[in-house]
Amino acid sequence: MTRTAASLLIVALLAGCSTLPRDGPSGRNVVQGASSPERAGDYALIDLDFALSERLKAAPPPSFSTLALASSDAPTDVIGVGDTLAVSIFEPGGALFGGGSNNAGSSGNQTLPPLVVNRNGAVPIPFAGEVNVQGLTPTQASAAVRRALIGKVANPQVIVTVAGNTSNAVTVLGEVRNPGRQPLTSNHNRILDVIAAAGGPSRSLYDIDVRIQRDGKTYAAPMSVVTTEFNENVRLQRGDQVNLVYKPRRFSSFGAFNAVARSELPSGPLTLAEALSGVGGLDSNLANARSVLVFRFERPEVAQALGIQQAPTSRGVPVVYRLNLNEGEGFFIASNFQMQPDDVIYAPRAGAAEMRKFFEFVQSITRVVYDVSVTSTLNLD
Repeated sequence: MTRTAASLLIVALLAGCSTLPRDGPSGRNVVQGASSPERAGDYALIDLDFALSERLKAAPPPSFSTLALASSDAPTDVIGVGDTLAVSIFEPGGALFGGGSNNAGSSGNQTLPPLVVNRNGAVPIPFAGEVNVQGLTPTQASAAVRRALIGKVANPQVIVTVAGNTSNAVTVLGEVRNPGRQPLTSNHNRILDVIAAAGGPSRSLYDIDVRIQRDGKTYAAPMSVVTTEFNENVRLQRGDQVNLVYKPRRFSSFGAFNAVARSELPSGPLTLAEALSGVGGLDSNLANARSVLVFRFERPEVAQALGIQQAPTSRGVPVVYRLNLNEGEGFFIASNFQMQPDDVIYAPRAGAAEMRKFFEFVQSITRVVYDVSVTSTLNLD
């Protein structure tokens, strides 16, 4: 029985070595995986100081895709299939529209019932037949109807207005309060106009990308930029599809914290100190405060300005910023270092915490073997 208990101890220890719970890599492992003058690692490890945090704050904002190329000068007041027109005809002599009066001083006034532009792009006009108005402005349509009446009506005067606009419209989808079709007019044709008419964005504008799809091409820019840069508030054209896409800005935290979370970035800047306090701070019994780590895919131009030689990936240059919060200066640095979307904050366990965890595990196994040995002895007796 004693030999069996010893065997169980060995098996348990071996199993424990592979299943010992870990929150993540140790601080030593992070250092070993970083690039050094002797070897190329998977990431650059940079010690944070106040000067470096200032240089990061002074870095120019990231470039963004633009909507400027989508700006259109196409007219938004042309008549199309499905539009409803109001047509008024004034006849000075009144021969046709005045009830047949021959009085030269009388006149005919005729407002036709609402006319819908048919699939051929035409509307029926009394005494003129079908008049093609598709692609014309209301002024041009008035002239076309007048020409069709000449010879049938003495000196007709025609006014055409658009009573129902269905062809000059765009579709607004995504993160708006009232998605659907929005009409365009000559003074209501910019992207912010149609977003406002759709009820405005349903989420924070900092978490939304605006995309315009037209003729198989897509143009995009952050909503926060569209609202601040005049060139991004572009004119739209009929048939455009406007899509507001939700792209949440988040950062993650794990390791020896009092709370592990995935948190939303606020609309304004967020410092590392604020982020740490938002997740409950470091676990004073477990965390290695000398090595608080921020994992980030840094923009290549920023990494180059900092002198980081790490090779970039498709997402950027992998960098780990390391901060020592055991010194007073560390809190000033943390209050100056600004978080970015997709940052990961990691607090490795202190060496003492790792050792304590190991000994607690060994103690639990030893207790099991002791209990087995006592039971074995009692059974033998």
